[in-house]
Amino acid sequence: MKTIFVKAFSEFPGPRYRNLGPSSGQEFREEILIPAIKQYGAHKLIINLDGTCGYGSSFLEEAFGGLLRDRVVTPEEASVLVGNLVSEEDPSLVDEIREYIADESTRGS
Repeated sequence: MKTIFVKAFSEFPGPRYRNLGPSSGQEFREEILIPAIKQYGAHKLIINLDGTCGYGSSFLEEAFGGLLRDRVVTPEEASVLVGNLVSEEDPSLVDEIREYIADESTRGS
């Protein structure tokens, strides 16, 4: 298993898109998540959400919902990925991301 620590990307996760500011959800998806998924597979990734100063919903939706929009993962792979999310500091983040994945899965079908 490969663990990705979001805090290693940024302690201050930013906006949805790159053009809106640094450390965006788009940047995290494109520069961190997609290469890791290609190298290890969604089922072998653990994503640790702890250690940041918080998340905007737009960051989380773009980073994780965007995986489905970009067809990087299937809905089944996205569910596995969500099952491997870790947040001791704020477990509700996992539920929030699960909702974004579910919404995007429904939209895509």
